Amino acid sequence: MAEPTVDQAGVQAARLLLERMGISPNDLVAGAPVRPEAPTFADYVPVVAASISPGLLRAYGTYWDRAVKRWGERRIDQVSASDIRTLIADIKANRVQRRNGRGGRSAEEHTIAALRCLYRRATADGFMSELENPALKVAKPKRLPTTRRALPDSRLAEINEVATSSGDDPALDGLLIRLHVETACRRGGALALRPMDLDAEQCLILLREKGGTFRWQPVSPTLMRHLQAHAVERGAAQSGQLLRYRNRQPITYRRYDHLWVRIGARLPWVAAQQISVHWLRHTTLTWVERNFGYAVARGYAGHAETTSGDVGATAGYVRASMNELADALSALTGEPHPLASVRA
Repeated sequence: MAEPTVDQAGVQAARLLLERMGISPNDLVAGAPVRPEAPTFADYVPVVAASISPGLLRAYGTYWDRAVKRWGERRIDQVSASDIRTLIADIKANRVQRRNGRGGRSAEEHTIAALRCLYRRATADGFMSELENPALKVAKPKRLPTTRRALPDSRLAEINEVATSSGDDPALDGLLIRLHVETACRRGGALALRPMDLDAEQCLILLREKGGTFRWQPVSPTLMRHLQAHAVERGAAQSGQLLRYRNRQPITYRRYDHLWVRIGARLPWVAAQQISVHWLRHTTLTWVERNFGYAVARGYAGHAETTSGDVGATAGYVRASMNELADALSALTGEPHPLASVRA
């Protein structure tokens, strides 16, 4: 193959331009930014972990720990796409086998997401360019349709019966079930709820959920009274977490885990299908969509400001009003709501 020729005329023109600007080629080399040496996984993972939200840390922490265990002393710029694929294969091979598992697709997706988060921060910190990011060179698996679905009223009644008649704190568990059924909120939204987030006059609660989203959601007068009473009885400060144990300590995600294990022990179909609180969200939103249409269900879910991946541009124009959300809630609970335009 012939050696590439150098455009001598272009080189001479560049030199003349630099001379007129008073800049020498050495000045260009000396002034080039120096990239800092990339840290090791053992050093960098704790830095990133300390700067993200608790929710993200729960989602990514396990996979970062695996990366540190495997590559702890290696610099983060010394890992290739093939190395990441090998890590994914190891994680999939040693994952916890669950009844509703899908061959490790979720573990693969979460591993890639965790490493992309880590490498986005590394790119922002100047340790590498986006083109050098190895996590972007590993494709995420295509998501399969969820197996979750709406529960029939009879099954929902069984769940509520077990939650409110067993365990060490049936009042708390019954409140959790009702909160999720009425609002279709996520676990994070329930755990982030504070007494100061209750608008008792209008029967609204402020939900702070994933992605830093905030939304006011209508609740029934009955649920509002129970939330207020719970906060007072269990000593929740106005700016502190509302949902608490009897000893006044804030509940965590573990309460949900224990709740569904207990329900599953008494209702075999719950354990068999791996029913969780997110099924309640599916149940409520399905009912709202069937009875009040897509726009209201979208607003009820807290998706009103999200257009990516939606069904079309029209979705951005058909946002449900608070009155329409209150109408849906009133029909769902059979209770009048201060903001409803119709009476239950």
